[in-house]
Amino acid sequence: MLIINRRAYHDYQILETLEAGIVLAGQEVKSVKLGQMSLKGSYVVIKNGETWLINASISPYKMAGLLPEYNPTQTRKLLLRRKEIISLIGKSKTKGLTLLPLKVYTKRSKIKVLIGLGKGKKKYDKRAEIKEREIKRKIAMALKSRMIR
Repeated sequence: MLIINRRAYHDYQILETLEAGIVLAGQEVKSVKLGQMSLKGSYVVIKNGETWLINASISPYKMAGLLPEYNPTQTRKLLLRRKEIISLIGKSKTKGLTLLPLKVYTKRSKIKVLIGLGKGKKKYDKRAEIKEREIKRKIAMALKSRMIR
């Protein structure tokens, strides 16, 4: 696992996931494999039957030298099958659903992006989730301290 969009998991309830390829330049591939990518504030858009990753930042590869025309937050094309794109178009038109990049990872030397179809959480949902997580943590710590004795 190279990059995880933790904010997406916190702010959205992920209903469905889909794996996509991404079009990158050579030096961008090296940067991503070094983990120099940020998915913070990024999202996926479908335009003219193609999927695009917007606002994902890939830092320039330091060993590539000067890249005067390089834009780290440029729009990048995602590679999906036609049927997958058509199903995403139908699902994303539903009110309140958003396409988000969740993870970036390598699979057989190819870089893949895990796209999620998410529905925004309300503030009270987020609070309830945090409270539940803390309760589970306290229970685990109590069980652990009992086993040590």
